[in-house]
Amino acid sequence: MKMITAIIRPEKLEVVKKSLEKIGYRGMTVTEVKGCGRQLGMTESYRGKEYRVDLLPKTKIEIVVEDDKVEEVIQTIRENAKTGNIGDGKIFISNIEDVIRVRTGERGEDAL
Repeated sequence: MKMITAIIRPEKLEVVKKSLEKIGYRGMTVTEVKGCGRQLGMTESYRGKEYRVDLLPKTKIEIVVEDDKVEEVIQTIRENAKTGNIGDGKIFISNIEDVIRVRTGERGEDAL
């Protein structure tokens, strides 16, 4: 099993979520986060004074999938989160040792 963590633009969340649901993935964790990368933030003005906003709002999606479904999920996220501009985000893939469903005690892929 793999944990796919995608950091995307907040305005792309709904389209990514609906696309993941279409391919059978409804279980996910979504968190509002802030971060920076190559986008380097932006300059804003408040009461006539300029200041730099280094940490921009992003959305983090975490989803655990079976090993043979990883590429399908990654492609779905990429196709639907992409704008072609700096700041589109990143996708991280991590190994998951085990999963346990709290309610039933099911383990592994049965718990997904």
